[in-house]
Amino acid sequence: MSDPQIEARLKAREESLPAPVPAYLSKEGSPLTVDSNSYNAIQTAPRELIQEFTLPIRSGKAWEVPVGCIVRISTPEGAQVGDLNIWNRHNPRERFWASRTRQLHASHLTTHDRLWSTLPYMRPLATIIHNSLAWYGQDRNGGRVHDLLGTRCDPYINAVLSPGDTYDFHCHSNLVRAVAPFGLDERDVHDVINIFQVTGLDREGRYFMSPCPAREGDCIEFLAEQDLLMALSTCPGGDLSAWGFGADSEQEMIKCCRPLHVQVFRLKDTRLLDELEWKPAEVSPYKGMHGVISPLGEADAPKARS
Repeated sequence: MSDPQIEARLKAREESLPAPVPAYLSKEGSPLTVDSNSYNAIQTAPRELIQEFTLPIRSGKAWEVPVGCIVRISTPEGAQVGDLNIWNRHNPRERFWASRTRQLHASHLTTHDRLWSTLPYMRPLATIIHNSLAWYGQDRNGGRVHDLLGTRCDPYINAVLSPGDTYDFHCHSNLVRAVAPFGLDERDVHDVINIFQVTGLDREGRYFMSPCPAREGDCIEFLAEQDLLMALSTCPGGDLSAWGFGADSEQEMIKCCRPLHVQVFRLKDTRLLDELEWKPAEVSPYKGMHGVISPLGEADAPKARS
């Protein structure tokens, strides 16, 4: 087939395709759609600081967040990517589910998007209530900020791509060390939301990363929808302006690494939550047994009584 024939077929295909409709379209009244007025009121209400720390470069830390509190993560010295994990503080089996959150909202999150938990719980763990990088939108390469397309860097793939390299401070390793004091281990570390990170897919669907656009003082804020354990890694790639593999790349990347700052606030007047009729989300109401009483499938299932 000649090139003109291919081009004609491609053009015909494009012209015949309707505009896509999101599979999980957020509508008024849907659990995917928050009451923006209520969440804006929470974000702007007077608050008091209950915890604060600065996370040094190439390190990790975990901390507890009471339900109804606000977590603010900022870039005190400028651009820096952070890899964030979230668990239900009382049940680490309920943890952030990046892929389902990506389906329900978007590949990159912003204000009023929710961070959903794994099965069988399927409920929001946190909701983004402020994003100072919302202005970034989509760049000319299709890149967006606060990434759910990728995951954390780890020493296993690094050893595959850079044989002989045993660097121990990838985001995965930072998170492993961070959660150990809370009784969790490597198996509990999961896919992250890469905050302040710009990523996208090229025309052939390949993952790319672009330099972080955050400036000094940029931030993202979350409302804790449950009692949470959160863990954050300051990515060893820094602002991703010089990332790569191998010892030489590590020495270049450290030049663009900066700390991240974490603050936890509670509302000065917690009655606001009651006034707004806000309450922690309940687990999914599905109570089925997945057909285990019918090993042969629906045809073998007991007939429902009329």
